Amino acid sequence: MTVGTNSSPGAATASGTPSLAAVPPQGAGRAAPAAPETREPRETRDPSGPGEVPELTALGIDPDDLPDGLVVADHTGRVICFNSAAARITALAPGEALGVRIDRALPLEDLDGRRWWALTDPYGGLATRRGQPERNLLLPGGREVLVSARYVRAHPTGPLRRLVVTLRGTEARRRTERSHAELIATVAHELRSPLTSVKGFTATLLAKWERFTDDQKRLMLETVDADANRVTRLIAELLDISRIDSGRLEVRRQPVDIATAVGRHVQALIANGQAPERFLVRVGCALPDLWADPDKIDQILGNLLENAVRHGEGTVTIDVSPTSLTNAAGKTEKGTAVTVTDEGPGIPEESMGRVFTRFWRGSKRGGTGLGLYIVKGIVEAHGGTITVGRGPGGGAEFRFILPVGAPAYLTQ
Repeated sequence: MTVGTNSSPGAATASGTPSLAAVPPQGAGRAAPAAPETREPRETRDPSGPGEVPELTALGIDPDDLPDGLVVADHTGRVICFNSAAARITALAPGEALGVRIDRALPLEDLDGRRWWALTDPYGGLATRRGQPERNLLLPGGREVLVSARYVRAHPTGPLRRLVVTLRGTEARRRTERSHAELIATVAHELRSPLTSVKGFTATLLAKWERFTDDQKRLMLETVDADANRVTRLIAELLDISRIDSGRLEVRRQPVDIATAVGRHVQALIANGQAPERFLVRVGCALPDLWADPDKIDQILGNLLENAVRHGEGTVTIDVSPTSLTNAAGKTEKGTAVTVTDEGPGIPEESMGRVFTRFWRGSKRGGTGLGLYIVKGIVEAHGGTITVGRGPGGGAEFRFILPVGAPAYLTQ
């Protein structure tokens, strides 16, 4: 329990443990005459040395190797560990924090402007508490930081022996939240149009079936079918993104004739109304045997060729050639390279680095902006690489390389 009659920085609980709740906020009482500032002595150090924690030292762990900020205070409330990540997040040098009371080294406030140490009072609160869950707090200057605390006690209801605080920046979480919000907005937009069409046509057909001719009914049903395919494709893209982001994208390898796959996609585009002379396919000699997931290869080729037709101009050239690449083990192995080039305006140099990110669109000609992100994920799942550049005619040039990927029993 906090002794309410003592308001000095060294206020203590009834059990003799210092309470942080009684420490006035920084800057309080500025209207009063300035008193000489008395900096608290820094003689108190952990026996293992400044900036070290015996428990971590015994495990051979350097606090500066930890990815998150780590701040540890001893039983008196003074900082005995302040790692480099904490220094980076708080913009406070470790030498300025070590030996200082933790409420002064980390003057945290919640989003309502209340002093966090006064609210939680780790040294003077209930002895049954084990810590504080992670939450957003504010550093001086209004910078947000994710903070969690762990109370280390000698026994379950004993006095606090260590106060362990972890700090994390909010930038990564905000980027993730923003990405999720953009994904939801895109999905909602892409689903609304086809579902509205499906609902409209089916309601009309159900209400006025006898009034339409067979040709009109067929046209409406074909539109419903096309919109249903659009929704199915969008859902498939979302599942692919989920698998790519979680590292669960499965690749079922089997022999694939990449040249035949390219020809099949070109013929499909011609059957859908594209002029045959718009495509130029060049296949190199002595292509190595390729083991890959045929469905995923179709997905890559379909996306790249559709982008070239939709966003590019002139002749679409597809080159298939043997090549080599360096694998993750640093060894050179055979592979197959496929290059898709168009003669359109190309991709601006400033956009090259964003082509394979979510929601990037090269033009306003439709699309979810997810296709190239998925293509990159599929290529990398096969152990390959994909790049984008400018073709000889000034248009966009996409080139992906896939390793042979043969099973181990065939290479031994």
